[in-house]
Amino acid sequence: MAKTTGMGGGAGRKSDKDLKVRVKTSKGRKIGSTLWLQRQLNDPYVARAKAEGYRSRAAYKLKELDERYHLLRRGMRVVDLGAAPGGWSQVAAAATGSTDAHPLVVGIDYLDMDPIPGVLLLKQDFTDDAAPAMLVEALGGSKADIVLSDMAAPTTGHKATDHLRIVHLVELAADFAIQVLAPGGSFVAKVLQGGTEHELLALLKRHFASTLHAKPKASRPESAETYLVARGFKGTPPQD
Repeated sequence: MAKTTGMGGGAGRKSDKDLKVRVKTSKGRKIGSTLWLQRQLNDPYVARAKAEGYRSRAAYKLKELDERYHLLRRGMRVVDLGAAPGGWSQVAAAATGSTDAHPLVVGIDYLDMDPIPGVLLLKQDFTDDAAPAMLVEALGGSKADIVLSDMAAPTTGHKATDHLRIVHLVELAADFAIQVLAPGGSFVAKVLQGGTEHELLALLKRHFASTLHAKPKASRPESAETYLVARGFKGTPPQD
């Protein structure tokens, strides 16, 4: 007679912890790469992104920020800085009703990206001098309603250096946003926990009605990233 085990027995249903995929370290694969792969395989947002057709789990970060702060609306013009692989642009295109015939979303990245319906994609490093003018041209002379930046500099492992690098990117993105946003517009950018530089926060507070930091649930708990959300752009400053 076959032996059976009830729900409370030791051979019953495995816990979620037991069901997690463990990746063996193979020859030629670094420990860090193995841990990253294991984390990806067990990440519910990665699985959800695949199921729902998003190019990255990062899409859910923007979706959550939008649900919380009502950032995106139909008809809005959007600039997505550091767009690859395209998750944020996908969310923005759907929320704004952007189409290939009437594109409202412009994305830029130095990495190659497959086309995204309703999105104009520019292959260019945003830190290059020519990038801002390319984005302005892509907007067709119109002001943007929101500038998004999920840009991140390659990490060095040195916290102070990594912090300075990402702050530099945010400063560039903020300067661009101040030049191209329509009154009432918003700016969203990834920063590292530990805060935004005082000078940058002071700049944003001068030009936006409100500024805050938020960490979406889709951001991994161990990640140092958080998002700066500035809303209510007061208008482009007069030129000297």
